[in-house]
Amino acid sequence: MSAITHRSVTAGRTSPLRGRSAVRHFLEGPALTPADLSLALLVTNERTDRPMPTVTCEQIPAVLREAAAHGIRSVKLFAESTRRDATGETSLLSDSLMARAIRTAKESEASIAVMTETCLCSYTTGGVCYVTDQYGCPDIPATVDVTAQQAVAHAEAGADIVGPASMVLGTAGSARNALDETGHAEVSVMPHVIFWSSLYDGFRVTMGASPRAGANREFQVNPGKPDQFVDFALKLVEDGADMLLLEPALFSADVLATLKIRTLVPLSPFSVSGEYRALTRVDAKSGRRDVRALVELFTMLKRAGASANITYAALDIARQLS
Repeated sequence: MSAITHRSVTAGRTSPLRGRSAVRHFLEGPALTPADLSLALLVTNERTDRPMPTVTCEQIPAVLREAAAHGIRSVKLFAESTRRDATGETSLLSDSLMARAIRTAKESEASIAVMTETCLCSYTTGGVCYVTDQYGCPDIPATVDVTAQQAVAHAEAGADIVGPASMVLGTAGSARNALDETGHAEVSVMPHVIFWSSLYDGFRVTMGASPRAGANREFQVNPGKPDQFVDFALKLVEDGADMLLLEPALFSADVLATLKIRTLVPLSPFSVSGEYRALTRVDAKSGRRDVRALVELFTMLKRAGASANITYAALDIARQLS
């Protein structure tokens, strides 16, 4: 009889998590905040209609002032280039759009950390992320060398964090050494660790960074091989990376959780263009962008160990969280 009574009491018991809103609120854990977000900006020479939203250098100050007012602490800059060559050396010019965007960002809001993409896809004639030799094959030494020079160029323009993005092993270490040797030891290196995905297409079309030869997967990781992704990320840390960018964010939760256990460096998932286009929409009545799905994604990634979530929707989210 006592056993039956015990079962009936257990079956009828209500968890306080389900029954009392005050207790649920007390135990729900830290919420997503604007400080958990990094604003990704695509910088173009002119205002044009493209698949992804863009800004010009002239628009950067107002955008960053609003970002700082909402509590966003960092910005990730990508810049297009109308000047290209076989070696990507146009990326080293002091008057490049990237250099001007970095200077403008730091001058307008010094408290915001400026992160850059240190890559060649917007500067090579073939739209690839690396230098090629006379046969069209990746030239690893040349890629490593120009990436290091690019990191220094970004640092001299005022970047706080540079981001080697070619997935060529050696670029993170060469960037670190070059920064140290040129008096920029305080600048951090955050290389990209990338699963290949169709989610990058919006960015590539917007920034003119689509490889002429088709999908550029030479160094990116097959999404079915998370162990390879983690192994490469740990090699980057050994090579001198201070932090890691993981992309695309939507498909990185498992490797993020694994890396959180395996390394102490900060981990920042990047929610790429395809995620922005698929998971947000503008409400026809209010004109506001609906970012609820991204809030849920970034809350999950924060729970999994993200130090910051890099997203094109950072300002839209921050406005709604504030």
